[in-house]
Amino acid sequence: MSHQIRSATLSDASDIARLSDALGYPAEHEEIARRLAVLLPNPLHLVLVAEPLEGHGLLGWLAAEQRITLESGTKFEIVGLVVDGTARRSGIGKALVQAAEAWVLDQSGTGLGVRSNVLRPESHGFYESLGYLRKKSQHVYHKGLPT
Repeated sequence: MSHQIRSATLSDASDIARLSDALGYPAEHEEIARRLAVLLPNPLHLVLVAEPLEGHGLLGWLAAEQRITLESGTKFEIVGLVVDGTARRSGIGKALVQAAEAWVLDQSGTGLGVRSNVLRPESHGFYESLGYLRKKSQHVYHKGLPT
């Protein structure tokens, strides 16, 4: 499947919402557009999309970020990766990850991390096939706060 990887734009919001919903992260087009408006101009964030060379609609997207923590210093992480079900196993996910790796190197980064839900074993093999090593397992806690 011929495709190109490029930076996301606000006009990609509908397709990003469609792809996110398919992976279990539903969000309306307007909400994705609001999020993109914040993320796209921020140099600490990267949002990439894969689009077919012929045809319409996105085939996938990737979001990554640079953050600085007290315990680890600067680190880079893929925070979202979705490939359309009809385009999986065609190299699109790999191309998106490689583009993110290039971005990290351009920022003088030395590594890229990713978290993968234990309920998505197919993604574990995918990342391992790209050279990513499992470092730890953890629980994620959340507490809703009154607004």
